[in-house]
Amino acid sequence: MTKLTFCGAAGTVTGSCSLLDTGTHRFLIDCGLFQGSKTTQELNYQDFPFDPKSIDFLILTHAHIDHSGLLPKLVKNGFNGQIYATEATCDLLKFMLPDSAYIQESGVKRLNKNLRRRGRPAVQPIYTMPDAELTLQLLKHHAYEEWFSPRDGIRVRFWNAGHLLGSASVELTITEPGSQEDLSLLFSGDIGPEEKAFHPEPDAPVGYDYIVCESTYGNRDRDDYTLENRREALRDVLTTGLKRGGNVVIPSFAVERSQELLHDIGFLLTHGEIPQSDVYLDSPLAKKATEVFIKHAGALRDVEVDEARLFRHERFHLVHSLEESKAINRIKGGAIIISASGMCTAGRIKHHLINNIYRPECTVLFVGYQSPGTLGQIISSGAKEVRIHGKSYKVRADIRRLGNYSAHADRGELLDWIQKRCPITGGLFLNHGEDDSRQELRDRLVQRGLDGDRIYMPQFDESFELSAGTKPLSKGTPKPRLDVAHAAHDWHNDYAEFMLGLTTKIEKSSEDERYQLLKRLKETLGKV
Repeated sequence: MTKLTFCGAAGTVTGSCSLLDTGTHRFLIDCGLFQGSKTTQELNYQDFPFDPKSIDFLILTHAHIDHSGLLPKLVKNGFNGQIYATEATCDLLKFMLPDSAYIQESGVKRLNKNLRRRGRPAVQPIYTMPDAELTLQLLKHHAYEEWFSPRDGIRVRFWNAGHLLGSASVELTITEPGSQEDLSLLFSGDIGPEEKAFHPEPDAPVGYDYIVCESTYGNRDRDDYTLENRREALRDVLTTGLKRGGNVVIPSFAVERSQELLHDIGFLLTHGEIPQSDVYLDSPLAKKATEVFIKHAGALRDVEVDEARLFRHERFHLVHSLEESKAINRIKGGAIIISASGMCTAGRIKHHLINNIYRPECTVLFVGYQSPGTLGQIISSGAKEVRIHGKSYKVRADIRRLGNYSAHADRGELLDWIQKRCPITGGLFLNHGEDDSRQELRDRLVQRGLDGDRIYMPQFDESFELSAGTKPLSKGTPKPRLDVAHAAHDWHNDYAEFMLGLTTKIEKSSEDERYQLLKRLKETLGKV
């Protein structure tokens, strides 16, 4: 009997990782990095809830780091099986995994400096560049809609998921010893919206024993839009922002989102619909990812310029070196600055925020999902002051959001995608979503006629026994590695808010009031 264990993204939207054990073979669907609050990120340093040496192979839905980012750690801890993905996903990983390793190494280097000053022991990075390079040697690509067999009794086929270049839903058939009927499963991966540049709508066959579906936007519907509407909305934000006299800073995921922005901005510049401005894509990873998009341009749809000109407008500057990045900070107005990461958790975007977020003439435009607890979510939720690299900054820039650049299907699109895959004879698992999103999606599915008793919202590390045509049997949940209540807001967030509030209170107080305030705080600490 096959057992399915949800090792990540259960009640959260990061750390996707599902373990399948057929009794003969053990394999993973995705192995992603945990993002969000610091409490959530600490999971990246913990042991896997399985032995990496026991995993025979891995199937990867797409290259985003929340699905692929712990692959080098898996290899570091003894995994040496094949990693199966589409060709475009493999091409993107050649840049993304080394970039992720560099972030791990440089982040730990900076952290260890602080720890050394405080007399605390140094820590090790989750993984290093050599681990990433070893991981790349394990990649093997397959085309969409092409059956392949990683092991006897297991067949796999990729279907376009419409989410990212190379993204796939994973169809599985498992032949179990002694069973008269194959087990059929479909893992959605991340599903893209129906209206999206570059990719056709998501697709997959009909009828499964079990479906595991993402639910990131399970509780919300975007306004109906076309790509032309989206471009018009971007035009209005950029025109208004540039006329304010400052820069427009756009935190953006390096892969796909940055390329969509370049495509739309290039169109607006070419047709004179926004002020003529220099556009800086300040992310070495985004620059390399853009080159991958150019390589696969023949497979993209809705591209309105020929392959030779794609992403190559004369006002575009694809920034690579640190010196070039620092030079951007000397520009005080009239520039569009696109930089990773999209949630402002790492990378060069933090430096651009430091140089622009306190200036009222500037604009910060968010164009993607902001995971709870991230700096991007804090800023976009209306914070008046934020801490970046240990220092406080007033938020005086105009903070704007555009939702139509999301790479995720919204509630209505998820509902339609699931219904088009029916019938589901065993069960539907809603994964990769916060609990309110999963519950809302479940309720709407019941309203549309699906059996609520066959819709499951798995918890962290919960396991289910699967049999063809029957409901899954939960084998229970061990002590959870993550309290999802702390995934959105943890004590680190409380501490940052307290320090910001204390600083504001002191600034507004007289000298005597400051003495009294600090005295009361010392007395309170002494009682703890």
